[in-house]
Amino acid sequence: MFITDIKRVIDQVSREKGIDAEVLINTLKEAIVSAARKKIGARADIEVHYDGKSGEVEVFHFKEVVEEVEYADSELTIEEGYEYDPECEIGDSLGIRIDTEEFGRIAAQSAKQVIIQKMREAERNAVYENFINKKGKIINGIVQRFDRGSIIVNLGQTEAVLRPRDQMPRENYKRGDRIRAYVLDVLEESKGAQVLLSRTHPEFLVELFKTEVPEVSEGIVTMRGAARVPGLRAKIAVSSTDSDVDPVGACVGMKGNRVQSIVQELRGEKIDIVQWSPDIARFVCNALSPAEIARVIIDEDNQSMEVIVNDEYLAIAIGKGGQNVSLACEITGWHLEVTSEEDYSRELKQGYDSLMRLSEVGLPLAEALFKGGYSSIADIAQAVIEDIVSVSELEESKAEEIVDEAKLILAKDKEERLKEKEEESKEKLEAKLEEESKERPEEESKEKLEEKSEEKSGEESGEDQGI
Repeated sequence: MFITDIKRVIDQVSREKGIDAEVLINTLKEAIVSAARKKIGARADIEVHYDGKSGEVEVFHFKEVVEEVEYADSELTIEEGYEYDPECEIGDSLGIRIDTEEFGRIAAQSAKQVIIQKMREAERNAVYENFINKKGKIINGIVQRFDRGSIIVNLGQTEAVLRPRDQMPRENYKRGDRIRAYVLDVLEESKGAQVLLSRTHPEFLVELFKTEVPEVSEGIVTMRGAARVPGLRAKIAVSSTDSDVDPVGACVGMKGNRVQSIVQELRGEKIDIVQWSPDIARFVCNALSPAEIARVIIDEDNQSMEVIVNDEYLAIAIGKGGQNVSLACEITGWHLEVTSEEDYSRELKQGYDSLMRLSEVGLPLAEALFKGGYSSIADIAQAVIEDIVSVSELEESKAEEIVDEAKLILAKDKEERLKEKEEESKEKLEAKLEEESKERPEEESKEKLEEKSEEKSGEESGEDQGI
């Protein structure tokens, strides 16, 4: 056999590369069949038998017994068949055992290359199957090298990539450092499985809580949502399936030891743990903590909410660079607009004043329209009559009159604004002309002075010359 001690080789490769022995045996069989056909012929019917106990390989070449041979690589005559089986008949298929040494050096080399190629493919598949199961989990590795800003991480069986956009800001690593990251994706490529890591994904935060908080890994505390500004701030929403377990307290831990270990892993990233609630208004109020909410106005159709806070809590609710409200939007899934009570009261007054300009609208009707989402004359002018009727309980004809009047008022306001602009432009033009006229006499007087100066200098020069 051209491969000596095949059983030892298969066992060793299977153990070191983590490849199933059956895959290697099938690879060996395919390689031998390929080598045999190159030596014997493409039509040859080859069967390979491997004894798993002894490691012995047997190769059989099957030929059909025929009266007249047309294809020598797959047929033989009855006379030739008698040499292998004296009782053979026309149409029988005889399995002739062949020695693999007959394949020759070139065929053996070809078989070896096929085995190596197949083993590499099997190894790549084994690596892919191993790491695809770790997708969405946290994995540990060692920094191997750096490539165009990416960090190449050694995971043992393969290397992973931590791209620049998946790295935490202001984090620095050197070769040999241990690194902990989230398996973002596993791609099956021709060169092998490519593992993509991330330290910025929100699920990395969730998985860290699973490792640090037993109640989360056991399913008692449920992670309802997570959002991050990597390296700066994060929010997670939690709930509990056990009324005796406080989900926020469980995640914080005794003296904050659980959450502090996660904060250290994330290089000081501030983490807000908020109580999830099926009541969206309450959930939003929790999500905007530590700001205190005065009231919320819900628009379920557009999944948006106007949040009114006390003036002193406005900056806290919005957060630095809008981080707090942005993260709250992410974990709640609602669009949130944060307004101070002072601004809200001013907008409310402006809205009521605008609606009260309509002759048919009094304070009760203005309140009904405002609650229905019509906060100005412009809203009324663009409204559908049926919608006005539904929120105000007015007759359709009355609603039409209000909408028509709103359109007339808007048109009149537009004309007045145009007139004001024209007057303003006219005043600017007059002022410019007046300014230019003031500058002209000064220029003329300067020219006259220059002319007189030139005449005087001419007279003086004439006198000097005795003219």
